[in-house]
Amino acid sequence: MSLAFARVEEAARTIDPVFLRSPQYVCEPLGAALGVELTLKVEMVNPVRCFKGRGASFCVSQLDGDGPLVCASAGNFGQAMAYACRARGRRLIVFAGVTANPLKIERMRALGAEVRLAGEDFDAAKLEARRWAGEAGLQFVEDGLEAATAEGAGTIGVELSGLGLDAVLVPLGNGALLGGVALALRTLAPGVKIVAVQAAGAPAMTESLLSGKMVCHAEMKTIADGIGVRIPIPETLAYLQGMVDEFFLVGEESIVAGMRAIHRHAGLVVEPSGAVGVAALLENPELFRGQRVGTILCGGNLTAEQMREWLG
Repeated sequence: MSLAFARVEEAARTIDPVFLRSPQYVCEPLGAALGVELTLKVEMVNPVRCFKGRGASFCVSQLDGDGPLVCASAGNFGQAMAYACRARGRRLIVFAGVTANPLKIERMRALGAEVRLAGEDFDAAKLEARRWAGEAGLQFVEDGLEAATAEGAGTIGVELSGLGLDAVLVPLGNGALLGGVALALRTLAPGVKIVAVQAAGAPAMTESLLSGKMVCHAEMKTIADGIGVRIPIPETLAYLQGMVDEFFLVGEESIVAGMRAIHRHAGLVVEPSGAVGVAALLENPELFRGQRVGTILCGGNLTAEQMREWLG
């Protein structure tokens, strides 16, 4: 996996404009509650309610041909790929775990994707998707391995780079968001501290990056399905080495508390994956006190039942 800032710049010219220039602003009530000056980067105000539209839009634009594509998703990348493929008249088959968020599955199908449920979680679905695509002779698009998915996400870093932030807290899943944002900030705002935040119940990426070797888990236990990864992508790990200044693993109670704080103080409905940056601030108040901090609210796809349970 090799990323280039020139391609991030190309992505900013190529991505469907509906995904670009998302709201970013200082949320004074939430910042006051956390003891920081907090900038929220709101990535839910688009047709797929998450940041994945950036990477998927750029990725599909870079692929040759017009044949069917195959991908695996916990739900958000699948929606984004379905939107991008529909815009270009390409068929898409998405593999998702049998426990995937039903709202996300419904939206993938509504956007035109064929959805196949296989395996207990995202990583199991990805293995089946890769196997099936190989047997069918179809192109498998892997989020986080395709450089364009990270370069598209890098446009978020470009948009954040001129704000004079001390630190940016980035949700860490398969590494596409972190890789792209880190590349852009290292290029345009090298003084900004890059902080990766992952759920403690799915720590494989963090453990791998800190240990310098690939760490896999047999299972994960987190409500943050959008960043739940058991089996890291080796190429992504290699690229991310040395790109991150600090790592945090946050607990489930803190994730829910972060969702509630965002809802109460900013009026925004954020899924667990999008709240991990605020969860890290809740768990480590003294480390960032008084600083100018940004965090990426990377998704907001919640079922009605989840909103009742987690937001009250």
